[in-house]
Amino acid sequence: MATVFMPTMLQVITQGVKQVEIPAANVRQVVDRLQELYLGVKARLVEGGQIRPDLAMAFETAGEVARMGLLEKSGEAHFVPAIGGGRDHAPGLFARLLSPVACLR
Repeated sequence: MATVFMPTMLQVITQGVKQVEIPAANVRQVVDRLQELYLGVKARLVEGGQIRPDLAMAFETAGEVARMGLLEKSGEAHFVPAIGGGRDHAPGLFARLLSPVACLR
């Protein structure tokens, strides 16, 4: 079970709901379950089969960020702005850490 904290950009679609509990254990399941509950949410989160480049997703389980984007029995899922910048405008820190898991293909 995942407690998903909705970023402000999604609260228009969720009609102000700030968090929701859903049965999900990975990135794909979180996005799919949110789409079932709130039509149109996937288009705001996913681009080209992956989490949008300006977003990152972090899972917290047992007080630690899950590096592989998987929840054990329960935890929290957060959509956060990707941190970017630098000389070559490299992908944000979270995007680099989570990129292997962000694939939704």
